[in-house]
Amino acid sequence: MSLGQFSAMDLKGAYDVEHMSSTSRIQHELWPLDGIDPKKAKFLCCLIWTPLPVVSWLAPFIGHVGICREDGTILDFSGSNVVNVDDFSFGAAARYFQLDREQVNGNVGLKIHAHRLHYKPKRCQCCFPPNLTGHTCKHGYKHSEHGTAITWDDALQSSMRHFDHKTYNLFTCNCHSFVANCLNRLCYGGSMDWNMIDVAVLILFKGHWIDWKSVVRSFLPFAVVLCTGVVLVGWPFLVGLFSFSLLLMVWFLLGTYCFKSLLEC
Repeated sequence: MSLGQFSAMDLKGAYDVEHMSSTSRIQHELWPLDGIDPKKAKFLCCLIWTPLPVVSWLAPFIGHVGICREDGTILDFSGSNVVNVDDFSFGAAARYFQLDREQVNGNVGLKIHAHRLHYKPKRCQCCFPPNLTGHTCKHGYKHSEHGTAITWDDALQSSMRHFDHKTYNLFTCNCHSFVANCLNRLCYGGSMDWNMIDVAVLILFKGHWIDWKSVVRSFLPFAVVLCTGVVLVGWPFLVGLFSFSLLLMVWFLLGTYCFKSLLEC
């Protein structure tokens, strides 16, 4: 076939494939992850959750959250200037949700483009380059606020450095803030607007229980407190418990969506 017989569409398709191929070479490929191993506390690229002493006894939907590296190492913000590494605070994980590394921003656009060309690209990590001028995603201008990252673990490490100088407060700057910061650095799901509520909803409604013992450990103290309160105090105890939970939800909702400066961390 002579060169003149190539259509403009063929030439454009060849150029696009070559462009994508060269782009994928400078981005990080995603190697296969090992399986999740709760016995060894290895939750690769997961969000994990465990109940908090006392607080979860009164409001079981509140707990402690952490995020994991690609090798399963757990990171969690549990106190002022403290980010634990592979030492999850408040006990073993009770539920987990494995994040999809292909939802890290940069993969979505490449997939759509490749589908149009019937071409299967190499799996790439994200659009985060070593410098700000190289960003290719629609949130490029926002990355300057969160810093650059070239891998999953690099993004988490940046958040660790940021929270090493933060004062912990259950109501304003807590473990959910740390995880949200990590997700923003990853631009997970193509979004850089992750917050406490988003993290809580993600783990509570999409998380998987480790086993039946985790369910018991999470809800048994609440059931005991509830029954004891009703027996000793009566219905007023239920009203007080409901009011406590309602006030917590209102605080976090207002602080997250109406008065954002209250929960800036």
